[in-house]
Formats: sequence, C-alpha cells, structure tokens
Amino acid sequence: MNKFFTKILSFISFIFIPIIFLWHPNWLGFLGVQPYWPLFWLLPWSMLNGSINGSIFGLFLGLILDSLTLDYSFTQVPGLIFCGFLFGRIKLNSDILVGHFGYGLICCFGSFLCGTLYFLQILFRNFSDINSLMLIPNVKNILTQVFLTGFYAPFICSQLLRMFKFSRRKFQ
Repeated sequence: MNKFFTKILSFISFIFIPIIFLWHPNWLGFLGVQPYWPLFWLLPWSMLNGSINGSIFGLFLGLILDSLTLDYSFTQVPGLIFCGFLFGRIKLNSDILVGHFGYGLICCFGSFLCGTLYFLQILFRNFSDINSLMLIPNVKNILTQVFLTGFYAPFICSQLLRMFKFSRRKFQ
C-alpha cells in the first residue's frame, strides 16, 4: 500500500488544487484576495517533467478550474498553459536559498501573467462598457494576488518539489 501511495503522490496532490480553490481559506488571503493556487503545483511539476508535460497539465488545470467557476465566458487556460511551458524551461538549481527565493519570483511572474491574461479577456469582452474607474480594483486584485503567490511559493513549492523528487526517485 505504501508503494502505491508513493507512486501516485503527485496525482493526489493534483486533486487538492480544486479543493483549495473551492475552499477559499480566508485566513490565507489578504484584502479578500487569495494566492493563485494552481501555480504552486504547476511550478515543481513542470520543473521536473519538462515543458510539454507542464503545458499539458496547465491545460488540465485550466479546464478543471474553469469548470468550477460560474462565469463561463472567461478562461484560465491560456495563462496556465503558457506558465506550464515557461516553468518547464527552468532548470533545478543546486543553491537551496536562491532556489527558495526563485520559486517566489517565478510564481510572482506566473501569477502576474495569468492575472493579466484573464483581465485582458474581461477588458476585450466588455470594451464598450468599460469605465476607467473600474480598472483600479482589478489592478489591486492582480497585484495582491501576485504578492500572496510570491509570498507562499517558497514554502509550498519547495515541499512539493521535494515530494515529487522523492516519489520519482523511488520508482526509477
């Protein structure tokens, strides 16, 4: 049973992303905004498995998260596919301290990219109805999400990367 659990550990952790996305824990947020949860899993997975697998699982994550949201006119898929591809191009670093801060910076960039792509979809869809004062809360939400994602990424991504390496090493 332990071998089976270790073998599918990454897929079990994949299932927790929609659960956390729906749970929306307020105590982890700031100003009513949550970190961008899919990037925490996508970064270590893509770093270990490459750009193609990162893009594919970015597509899966986007489809799952889009199916959970009530608004069907906007999608998270393009941002997650692009982030999965970019994260797969990053090589693992041997310096642990720089690696931890690097996770935060990389996830900040990915969160900014995904948030901006999502916001651009809203902007293009509602271009005729747009008011310049409506942009201020959206920019605040994107920047708050970038900050929170970068803040939690060193803790979460390093643990997930260690877990993924452990399960991979055990079965190679």
